[in-house]
Amino acid sequence: MRVLLARHGETPWNAEGRYQGQEDIPLSPVGEAQARALGQRLRDADITRAVASPLARARLTAELALDGRSGMLETDPGLMEIGHGDWEGLLASEIHARDPERLQAWREAPETVQMPGEGGESLRQVFDRAWPALKRAGDGLGTDDTLLVVAHDAVNRVILCHLLGIPFNRLWTFRQAPTTLNLLEGDSVERLDIVRLNDCSHHTALFGEAVHRAL
Repeated sequence: MRVLLARHGETPWNAEGRYQGQEDIPLSPVGEAQARALGQRLRDADITRAVASPLARARLTAELALDGRSGMLETDPGLMEIGHGDWEGLLASEIHARDPERLQAWREAPETVQMPGEGGESLRQVFDRAWPALKRAGDGLGTDDTLLVVAHDAVNRVILCHLLGIPFNRLWTFRQAPTTLNLLEGDSVERLDIVRLNDCSHHTALFGEAVHRAL
């Protein structure tokens, strides 16, 4: 089984550095171009199944990446971004002014943070819904099948931490750029090796900057 684990393209809030969480922010023109570039990258891939977060930025990224094959796309709410609660829509500078201790913990010990307010989640809560969603997406696929999953930064990070066997306090030690690809291979979802990590060569040069300013 091959799993292409991608992140959605850039949104206006990504560009501004606003925390999105589960706010349904659409792709920007830059994000749409990134998703089309991902589609060109995957044009020869024989994708068996495609599953995305239902949030518009992930769903449209998947549709554009499938490039004419979007009829196969399914969505799973288990792949939605972490609920940032009261932080959603705010810049990091605004969060620093209102909730500085939690923001510092999020940057230094993210596994300890419960996001504030209604809908706020912890990384463990994200993993506890995202991992079963990934297993559902891969259910019944064989060794020669390819699964495309389009999700979000925090979702991808907790899944990748689990596969790497590292704790969630290490999730800032690697990046997940807009429309990045992570290639995973194995006999099943439970037995996946990471073959490629944060590969965004379809829109960014080797030493280019492909980051965002929030999460």
